[in-house]
Amino acid sequence: MTRRRYNSQFFPQSSPLAVQGGVKARSARGAIGTSWWSGRFIEVLEGIGVGSRLARGKNYARRGQVMSLKVDAGTVTASVQGSRSKPYRVRIGLAAFGKSEWASVEESLANNAWYVASLLAGEMPDDIEEVFTSVGLSLFPRGANELSMDCSCPDWEVPCKHLAAVFYLLAEQFDEDPFRILAWRGRERDDLLGRLREADAGSGHDSRAGAALTDVLDAFFESPAALPLRPGTRGSALLVDQLPEVDLTVRSHPLAEVLRPVYTALRESGPEM
Repeated sequence: MTRRRYNSQFFPQSSPLAVQGGVKARSARGAIGTSWWSGRFIEVLEGIGVGSRLARGKNYARRGQVMSLKVDAGTVTASVQGSRSKPYRVRIGLAAFGKSEWASVEESLANNAWYVASLLAGEMPDDIEEVFTSVGLSLFPRGANELSMDCSCPDWEVPCKHLAAVFYLLAEQFDEDPFRILAWRGRERDDLLGRLREADAGSGHDSRAGAALTDVLDAFFESPAALPLRPGTRGSALLVDQLPEVDLTVRSHPLAEVLRPVYTALRESGPEM
């Protein structure tokens, strides 16, 4: 809930005390964050009325007034140095998903080889939000009622500049490591990747997915399984249609469906494929 700022002659404007070794923002000017996930986070905050006040925290974040910042399941805690000698305690809460909810997310991820390969390679898929939506969850907060914000400062307005500074740095940390978004929702990077590796190993997918290139270089171009042609499909059939069905999707689309337009174009422009 947003409160009216407390303006009084008893609380004159003051400058924050200097901090040595604080958590300092990387960007000196311009927009907050550079990646789609930090941009998505800021977009959500702007939609619920927080983003319009983030500018007040930019100066604090860029000066290094945030002394510490920690992301845990359901909670972001920080210490921010203001004008008083004692730093302010900041807390931003967002409900972490339970075991059954994460089980649904992980099952959906494990069923798509594209997501598994991307995550095991340390990359966050651009459309990972759709996975959460498909199981009735939201990766990012959908409204102000899903966020709890608290600061020990005397400012009556929520969020204050200390909270805004933490939001600003949080967006930058999402740029540095997008897995922190998932950690905030209750699943640490190592735990998630470990579960996906187990699911991938049990699914019969190629075990080379996500492995270091140097470890599989000698067999990188070898097919993990024989690919016999379907009988009776030679002649006018495209090569992609002569292959056996492969349990592999690219962003929820069957692999053959994705490749078929390419083979069709090649056949029309040259010798029959």
